[in-house]
Amino acid sequence: MTRVPAHDHAPDPVPLDPRAAPAPAYGAGSLADLLPAAVPELRSPHGGTGFELPPADRVAVFLIDGLGWQALHDHPHLAPFLTSLLPTSGGGTGTPITAGFPSTTATSLASVGTGLTPAAHGLAGYKVRDPERGVLMNQLRWNPWTEPAHWQPHPTVFRRAQAAGVETSQVSAPHFAHTPLTQVALSGGTFIGRLDAGERMDLAAQRLAAADRTLVYTYYAELDGAGHPFGMDSEAWRGQLRYVDSLAQRLAEQLPPRSVLYITADHGMVDVPPGEEFRHDFDEDWELRAGVALLGGEGRARHLYAVPGAAADVHAVWREVLADEAWVVTREEAVELGWFGPPGTPVEPRVADRIGDVVVAMTGNHAVTATTTEPKESALIGMHGSLTAAEQFVPLLEVRT
Repeated sequence: MTRVPAHDHAPDPVPLDPRAAPAPAYGAGSLADLLPAAVPELRSPHGGTGFELPPADRVAVFLIDGLGWQALHDHPHLAPFLTSLLPTSGGGTGTPITAGFPSTTATSLASVGTGLTPAAHGLAGYKVRDPERGVLMNQLRWNPWTEPAHWQPHPTVFRRAQAAGVETSQVSAPHFAHTPLTQVALSGGTFIGRLDAGERMDLAAQRLAAADRTLVYTYYAELDGAGHPFGMDSEAWRGQLRYVDSLAQRLAEQLPPRSVLYITADHGMVDVPPGEEFRHDFDEDWELRAGVALLGGEGRARHLYAVPGAAADVHAVWREVLADEAWVVTREEAVELGWFGPPGTPVEPRVADRIGDVVVAMTGNHAVTATTTEPKESALIGMHGSLTAAEQFVPLLEVRT
């Protein structure tokens, strides 16, 4: 991109202070805390994490891909049932929790399904470097192939719950049954695949009633699927929100006794308008490319892997170029500030070098695209991944019987 020099009287933007970036609430209300708090058998014998939920014999989680807390608040007329579960409705107890960083599907599903932070489960972004091979690994599409148990060796909460005597199930689309992401994040118990989302809600309720102690997970992807190409300011996205509201109500109305249904999401979303004002094209910007061996992450949350000896220069240049558009930190700063786990908590050794030498979290409606090397991702309108409230805060809505 071509930058227009500032007028003489216009001061250079002051780089954003990363210490002011809102870190995820690991241990106090994040996706990683949800199932360990909801299922008594998963709670630590050494005490809670600071996030507690009332117990129930039967626990269901309905995860709606892409439904941010802010977006739900902004569209109450499109989601009357979900809105009725918000505290502003007068009777709901819903609250926001944080997705974790990056606020992206692979990372968040791993946090939900393992009860661990990205610093521990290691799915630390959409695309991260595989330190053993020196190439980018897409953790959503699992490309290039990597042995799942080697990449993420911790047991899922479903396996732990099943071992403790809780009947566990996942009810989702059939094509997710055997994916590596399902294997490392959501496996354990019984997988039931159905194409029809309404049928999935019915089957989730049936599985919830199948035993005295049950844990059921179900998932809907198409809200996010509409937001990416069309944006949230589109009829396609609005139609999906209307539909997913009806799905949530359909499941809630079939809950058996002694049940709780938690409705949540993996991340929110922001719309990034077209044009150089909002999009920095890495492939066309020599300053941003200088010293960067691999560009990881996605448009709103980037991992920068520097050529040897260039990390400090890459950090300085990106901080200057993006200035008031992004929080730009070194790997060490990101860990210390609590982006990938509680502040100062060490990252597991196998995970550390998956994190960029420099980590970039965009603000506002800005993104760093790569139109030549990432043409499909660069064409998206709806994006996510960063630490802003619109992306980071997701609903935790509750229905009990």
